[in-house]
Amino acid sequence: MIYQISVALIAVAFAVLVFFLIRTLKSAQSSLDNVSQTLQEVQKTIDELSYEVKQTVRHANDITADVQHKMKKIDPVMESVENLGEVLSEVTAAAKQVSTTLMTRFQTRQSKAVKTPESNEVKAPPATQAERTLQSYEATYQDKAKGGKDWMNYIDIAANIWQRMRK
Repeated sequence: MIYQISVALIAVAFAVLVFFLIRTLKSAQSSLDNVSQTLQEVQKTIDELSYEVKQTVRHANDITADVQHKMKKIDPVMESVENLGEVLSEVTAAAKQVSTTLMTRFQTRQSKAVKTPESNEVKAPPATQAERTLQSYEATYQDKAKGGKDWMNYIDIAANIWQRMRK
């Protein structure tokens, strides 16, 4: 009889174990079904996003090609602006030189009007760079300055030649 009760107890314990095991397996199965459904939704979302990303990349490529095309059209304008900058720089340098020359002549005429022709004064070394430039120009072109305004004609001729070469 003890064997029969033990076997009956083992059978009941086994039935309870199987019952709880079945509940656990059903819960795991529903969790796996939810995971599977979520993965399908994620896959669908990824497919939609990949299409949109491809479209965005295509549009970006089109925009890049358009910008490159427009940049090629703007290149000559930028070169012209650069050339204009160089021309203005050269014109400024020429104007500076003419201004320096005029200042030298003006100072020379003023100093000749103040000094007597026989004075042999020793000049002090020039203090500034502009004075040194004026003094060296005066020493170099003193005899030519008496000749007239030929240098202005030379500047005009040089400017015209330079403009023709630039075109």
